[in-house]
Amino acid sequence: MNRHEGQNSDPATEVTTMTRSEFDDIRAHITAEADRPGDLLRVARSLLDDLEVARMREATLRAYYLRLLTAARATVAAQRAGYPEPLTFLTDELAKRGQLPGTEDEVNRVLADAHTAAALLACLEQSPMRTTGSAPRVRKCAGSGRTLPH
Repeated sequence: MNRHEGQNSDPATEVTTMTRSEFDDIRAHITAEADRPGDLLRVARSLLDDLEVARMREATLRAYYLRLLTAARATVAAQRAGYPEPLTFLTDELAKRGQLPGTEDEVNRVLADAHTAAALLACLEQSPMRTTGSAPRVRKCAGSGRTLPH
């Protein structure tokens, strides 16, 4: 996961996605060890642990999102109400997370990222991803790479 210099790293917000090959390795291991329930039980427990970690990360990200949304709404309300410094709510929340750009380079990088994100979102909205009813849904599982028992 790429981070800009100067930004705080919060392990709760870092998401690692399992690759297709990791899923294939797990499937192959389960198939090979079908007659050894102990190994399958260890794999199942490991996967459940990963799901719990993913659930906690999601809850943390939802809390961060709610705080940021609340700060953004309070900022807009403060501006409309004529408060002298309406950005206080938003800048305080960003400062808590170490997300305030400090240098001119950081400011330019944030603005460039915002323009790129807006362009990508506009492109996605114009041509949404097609899904076919016959193809299975692809699911992504958050978790760390694992070594399967031999």
